[in-house]
Amino acid sequence: MKKVLANDGISSAGKDRLEQAGFTVSTDKVAQEDLGSVINAEGYSALLVRSATQVRKDLIDACPDLDFIGRGGVGMDNIDVEYARNLGRRVENTPGASSRSVGELVMAHMFASARFLNQSYCDMPELGAKDFKRLKKAYAKGKELGGRTLGVVGFGRIGQETAKLGVGAGMKVIAFDPISEQDTLHLDIIGLDEPVQVPIERVSMDDLLSRSDFISLHVPAQEDGSAVIAQEQFGKMKDGVVLVNAARGGVVDESALIEALDSGKVGSACLDVFVGEPEPRTDVLTHEKVASSPHIGAATMEAQERIGLELAEKIINHFGD
Repeated sequence: MKKVLANDGISSAGKDRLEQAGFTVSTDKVAQEDLGSVINAEGYSALLVRSATQVRKDLIDACPDLDFIGRGGVGMDNIDVEYARNLGRRVENTPGASSRSVGELVMAHMFASARFLNQSYCDMPELGAKDFKRLKKAYAKGKELGGRTLGVVGFGRIGQETAKLGVGAGMKVIAFDPISEQDTLHLDIIGLDEPVQVPIERVSMDDLLSRSDFISLHVPAQEDGSAVIAQEQFGKMKDGVVLVNAARGGVVDESALIEALDSGKVGSACLDVFVGEPEPRTDVLTHEKVASSPHIGAATMEAQERIGLELAEKIINHFGD
């Protein structure tokens, strides 16, 4: 009987599927420094993680019987993937399971930013009853997303899902991706038997920066640790642009972002990911033009169920081969 350690958790549906297939599943959290000894002592053949647990060379070397490493989500920058695969270990993720959830969070941030909801939510409980008219005037200059240009940087699964939602909101969507050649969205519309085909304009990075009213990032952490959006890129943006990062902390230079916010180059920033998680910079979190959420892009019940079931099937298929 194979044993699975879901160190960062797994949905009940995924756990049930594994147990029905004869696996023993533990969701007890093991501290990073104790992982190697616990995996070996308990005889775990598979380790499931999200973003919290690190699976580096030292842990891989310390656990010769750990045959399967699964990442619930898209990015695998917390796993030494190639090293593990070169040793014959199976490493899998779930790149498509959370795309819709992340896209919806991006849209929620953009709608909230366009109508100053982040500030309004904070002010109304304290000031609404005694300063209603002033607040109404202060937050009465919102804008509609319809007719605005959304620039999607990174046009993989999540970028495409975000683009679909942007199209649904009436936005003009343009996209940059140096690898993907996708230039058509397939929109599933309730009531229609066939998807609606929507062409998307592919542009250069500079063109996207200069034309977009809203920019959403969907790129992995860079191998050299560099930022995709830094001082040079901010300088090419429209004044007052809204920047959304639900990708990875570090793809935006946070010091350059604060400068751009202070100067008015960036009208507001919507951040779900940060440098230094789980201890982000206080000056980023408290900036009056920053709306933030605690890395919850994939954290919906639907996405977690899909992730758990997908990982379960991959484990079952791997050990059944």
